[in-house]
Amino acid sequence: MAAAAAVADRIVRNLRRLDGPPRIPGLDLARGLAVIGMLAAHLFTLPEIDWTDPATWGGIAGGRSSILFATLAGVSISIVTTGPRAPRAPGRWLAWRALVLWVIGIALILTGVPVYVILPAYAILFAAAIPFVHVRTATLWIGAVVVALVVPWLLPPIEAAPFWDTAPGEAVFLLTGWAYPAPLWLAFLLAGMAVGRLDLTRPAVLWTTAGVGLVVAAVAETLAVVVPAPDDDYLGQVWRASEHSGGILEVWGSGGFAIAIIALCVLVCRTVLRAVVLPIRTLGAMPLTAYSAQIVVWAVWAFMALGTTSDLFGFRALNPFWPMTLGIIAACFVWALLLGRGPLERLVDRVSRPRADRLAG
Repeated sequence: MAAAAAVADRIVRNLRRLDGPPRIPGLDLARGLAVIGMLAAHLFTLPEIDWTDPATWGGIAGGRSSILFATLAGVSISIVTTGPRAPRAPGRWLAWRALVLWVIGIALILTGVPVYVILPAYAILFAAAIPFVHVRTATLWIGAVVVALVVPWLLPPIEAAPFWDTAPGEAVFLLTGWAYPAPLWLAFLLAGMAVGRLDLTRPAVLWTTAGVGLVVAAVAETLAVVVPAPDDDYLGQVWRASEHSGGILEVWGSGGFAIAIIALCVLVCRTVLRAVVLPIRTLGAMPLTAYSAQIVVWAVWAFMALGTTSDLFGFRALNPFWPMTLGIIAACFVWALLLGRGPLERLVDRVSRPRADRLAG
């Protein structure tokens, strides 16, 4: 009886941690959706989205999920570095965190699983956030807009450089996560940091944020149809809206979509639906653990079934999405209720925060 009571007490405490301040349940929901979207992008061959054809709407997960993930990183950085439990040396905290994320990312790349691991790019973005921690919110918005307008013009010649076809170029591509080029993705990080500065407890702020995000996304998607990108042309590369293209329309469309989803998720979790989406929220409470788990499970499963970890289409043919996704959600749910924070989240915080605070002191 005493053991059962202790377990029940632990579950109640962990539920309160997930529901109550300073945590914002809607951000966990948004992170959970981002992880599920990335699983879908990895494990399905998604169609090119055509808004006039509902059969293609599943393609919304392609590209947008990882951009939502990056935008949420910015939100989290603002909340953590300005909150009551902020590290005494936020710059050093971000630097240590970046280093640990990069190491974990390289370890996942070494599994040979044929996906572009986002963690090295994520680590670079954390380091890039350091100069922006204490700037004004308006400066963050301006920086995001400038990056989103300027960098798409610079990427095509950079990505066309012969360097990327060399062995050192391939190594740099993987080690920096260039599939998610940090100079461009800084726009999503800065926009997320600006969103994190908003008063996310006020419904009016959330509705306005969601509305602006949806309008920006709708305008970008409409322009992609009305003014399609020219083929095989520099301007066409700059203007593209397709996933992972780095075009202006993708940046604005997917960035606006990410901001809208974040605000809507926070609004949803202000209602009774907060309890209904609890399993997805627990997934989003430990996104690093969940993301890493899918790569490790993929590697083990593929090696046992196919004899290799690198056969993408062979693995997809095993129909792994639902068992992997539901299994990871269930594991995160049980872990969150019984043990609290995710294991990798706990590790990263344990490594980064004490070192940053000790160096600051």
